[in-house]
Amino acid sequence: MASHRRAKQPSRTRVTVLTTAAAAAVAMSSQAANAAPSEKPSKDEVQSKVDKLYEEAEAATEKFVGAREKSEKLEKQIDTLQDNVARGQEELNELRDGLGLMANSQYRTGAIDPSVQLFLSSDPDTYLDKASAMDQLSSQQVETLKKVQEKQRALAQQREEATGKLQDLADTRETLKQKKDEVKAKLAKAQKLLNTLTAAEKAALAAEDERASRAAERDAIGGGPIKPGSGRAGSAFSAAQGRLGSPYVYGASGPSSFDCSGLTSWAYAQAGVSIPRTSEAQAQYGTRINSVSDLQVGDLVFFFSDLHHVGLYAGKGQIIHAPRTGTVVRYESMNTIGGPFMWGVRV
Repeated sequence: MASHRRAKQPSRTRVTVLTTAAAAAVAMSSQAANAAPSEKPSKDEVQSKVDKLYEEAEAATEKFVGAREKSEKLEKQIDTLQDNVARGQEELNELRDGLGLMANSQYRTGAIDPSVQLFLSSDPDTYLDKASAMDQLSSQQVETLKKVQEKQRALAQQREEATGKLQDLADTRETLKQKKDEVKAKLAKAQKLLNTLTAAEKAALAAEDERASRAAERDAIGGGPIKPGSGRAGSAFSAAQGRLGSPYVYGASGPSSFDCSGLTSWAYAQAGVSIPRTSEAQAQYGTRINSVSDLQVGDLVFFFSDLHHVGLYAGKGQIIHAPRTGTVVRYESMNTIGGPFMWGVRV
């Protein structure tokens, strides 16, 4: 006969806990349902955040370009040093071979002196410090030994310098990688924000940017095309005018795309003037102009406290520059750059 047992009843405590948990779950679900959905940022908010990211990306770009330029210079310097060391080692070997021939000659004639053995030592300084032995050597041997000593010292110095530059190069390459990654991360974040906009909002932002650019161009050339100044500044400005509409590309220095300092360095190169590649270095290059009223067409103009943006003065408070990712070389009012005017430079 089957055994029938009465089902165990849940304790009062367990019932209370389950009831409380269920009630809390229902309350949270109700709150979630009634909560207002997270608001999508407005077109203007997105634009503001994107502009800030582009500004940060441009600052990182200038550091990237500076590190790249330094890396290239270090590589050339290291190549030169290594070539000098190789040639110096060959000369040292020849000098030592000459000393060996002298020693062999003395040995064959039976006139070799124990002091001559010091010629073949890897440390000729030890020998030269023994001044008392100098009178035992011929003048030719003394002169050759001195050359060996000088060559060894020069080689040691060059090797030490090359070692230091190799370490500097490794550090610079690491900085280069970091800044490149930083630029890419900023641009990717900006693009992600832009992707939250609708097609209509993107079109509206593009139209606003185009209107601002057209207005700046009208203000700059109102009353007729800008007459470039004379000399190299005028030639550089004319070259920049010829690149209006070229796209901004970080790290680019022409002739078909540019970043800000890439445009200015390229423009002056067309005028036969080699100026530094980065905006920070360009800001220290020529004669500083502190007042906007003293600027002339073609002068370099710098913005932001860290000097990470540069353009060419176009007169009437306008500049020609490569603004940022997604734009082209264009005229723009100095009042809409996004950062304060620091100073100008006349090359």
